[in-house]
Amino acid sequence: MAFPKKKLYFCILNHKTMPMLKKLFSIICFLGMAGVLVAQTPKEILSRMDAEMDKHDKEGIIMTVDAKVPILGTMTTKTYTLGDKSRIEANMMGMDIITWTDGETAWSYNSKKNEVEITKQKESSESEGDAEMFNGITDGYDVTIAKETAKTWELLCKKSKSNKDKDAPKKMELVVAKGTYMPVSLKTKVSGIGITMRNISFGVTEKQVTFNANDYPGATIIDKR
Repeated sequence: MAFPKKKLYFCILNHKTMPMLKKLFSIICFLGMAGVLVAQTPKEILSRMDAEMDKHDKEGIIMTVDAKVPILGTMTTKTYTLGDKSRIEANMMGMDIITWTDGETAWSYNSKKNEVEITKQKESSESEGDAEMFNGITDGYDVTIAKETAKTWELLCKKSKSNKDKDAPKKMELVVAKGTYMPVSLKTKVSGIGITMRNISFGVTEKQVTFNANDYPGATIIDKR
């Protein structure tokens, strides 16, 4: 005896499709629960970032820094830091300026003048290129996830009312990579100058942060120490 069409469709759905739908539903539920379990709070993201940065602390850090100055425009520098030593490369109006420091002495090369000026290093706080600067960087800030993509978290850090540091920027935008928990970029404004730190990587050699006069043959050395 032939089944009516509606009854035939119902039988097919019951005996063949339902087990598949149940399995699919189970998978969807599992993935949904997994998504809830791996959801990250800003505090957890920053804690993991600090831990990952600590692993590379002794390797030295390299980064590009863009400084956007009103009227003058944007100046880009590349910094290398290894312990107390650092090297900063900049190009200004067609001339290269390279500065090395070791905690006591500073060497500054000017390509236009073909001169190296040696001075005593001015006292300063921790180098801005040091990996440690990212540890606790959001202390005194209220942090929220402004945007989340498949590859990154974009965190918005607003200065807390309890933060009495007059020099602390009002807000910072920090991008952290998923998977590695490494900072991708940090953007803020200090004294009207827009600062963006990006292209962050690790692995600095002593040679990269040590001035060597042999690398600049013919340059005039001016010692002002």
